Amino acid sequence: QVQLVESGGGLVQAGDSVRLSCAASGRPFSTYAMSWFRQAPGKEREFVATISRSGSMPYINYADSVQGRFTISRDNAKNTVYLNMNSLKPEDTAVYYCAAGMRPRTGVGDYTYWGQGTQVTVSS
Repeated sequence: QVQLVESGGGLVQAGDSVRLSCAASGRPFSTYAMSWFRQAPGKEREFVATISRSGSMPYINYADSVQGRFTISRDNAKNTVYLNMNSLKPEDTAVYYCAAGMRPRTGVGDYTYWGQGTQVTVSS
């Protein structure tokens, strides 16, 4: 079992930056690939970013909509994964969820463990 708790969301203006954190507890954090997803009102949950389990050069992948603006990273010593979000746009408004799984994939169904989510609202 892995427990995930997100933090760092809030209300920001377009163009601002925000850093989300996801703290994990339970089974060894370094054994899981970690990802961020988001869900806007009335829309399905969608992939944002993923990072592989560990290593000096982890595999990282981003959704096209956030490529170049968002950065995912992890600190295995702190059992935490981060999502740095720059140049935020109103369309980035959503509940952001972190997820833990065995592989750094992009599908919602690929992940067993989910956090409760943190709201990010970007005003224009």
